[in-house]
Amino acid sequence: MNVHLIDGTYELFRHFYAVPARADTNGDEVGAVRGVLTSVFSMIRDGATHVGVATDSTVESFRNEMYSGYKSGEGIDPDLHRQFQPLEEALRSLGVVVWAMVEQEADDGLAAAAARAAARDDVDRVFICSPDKDLSQCVRGTRVVQFDRRQRSLRDEDGVREKFGVGPASIPDYLALTGDSADGFPGVPRWGAKGAGTVLGRYPHLEDIPEDPAAWDVKVRGAAGLSAQLREHWTDALLFRDLATLREDAPVFDDIDELRWRGPRPDFPEVCRTLHLEGLGRQAARQVG
Repeated sequence: MNVHLIDGTYELFRHFYAVPARADTNGDEVGAVRGVLTSVFSMIRDGATHVGVATDSTVESFRNEMYSGYKSGEGIDPDLHRQFQPLEEALRSLGVVVWAMVEQEADDGLAAAAARAAARDDVDRVFICSPDKDLSQCVRGTRVVQFDRRQRSLRDEDGVREKFGVGPASIPDYLALTGDSADGFPGVPRWGAKGAGTVLGRYPHLEDIPEDPAAWDVKVRGAAGLSAQLREHWTDALLFRDLATLREDAPVFDDIDELRWRGPRPDFPEVCRTLHLEGLGRQAARQVG
């Protein structure tokens, strides 16, 4: 079997800025909810059998206590922010498992679910449906892969190395050096993607990088300056790596069969009526039949 793990937060943001605004029967904005719900059902209609969605239900997480500059809900469009809970409720009504993360983040939920699914002998492949670069640390060979549904592109372990210059295990170190603007931490000054990929491609983790740049077995422009900046900002680099490291202990599922789609709940037609998606309700019913 194949397992499809969906980044609900990414999908909600993507659809919010890609589809027209639309109010439900109560007058609430639900354009993004409609888009994500329709998109997830299309995966099921196209053959996905085991599906799980993770969302950042509260946006903030334990990482905000670790670093004051970490991403928060500040600045998120209120019309977008208000659609998280309706999306979670609509997906559950569709019959899809949802992990609404509170203390941890959606990416932690996806990392935990990918690890558990990959540990099963009866799972052929795990698709992490998100292009986010921090999720590249979860990729394993060709069995656990990232799938960008918008671009229709797949990234396996060779693809991670091709894009970043490093293997999946080095992605947290890579982000510690380059920073991650989406998550709100800056990285180490003067370290860009090319330098980080070149150095970490040879020395996979921060501790492996020789202090003396003359000992580096790679050619990097401005090596002396890069080395000096790393040593000067060493504590920050370790913190940033910790921020970028996804946790695999998030509470997701105990049995892979929990992810099997068995059809919508009885209340799904009413949910669809509220969202002005009556056709989707009928399609979901036929999919089961």
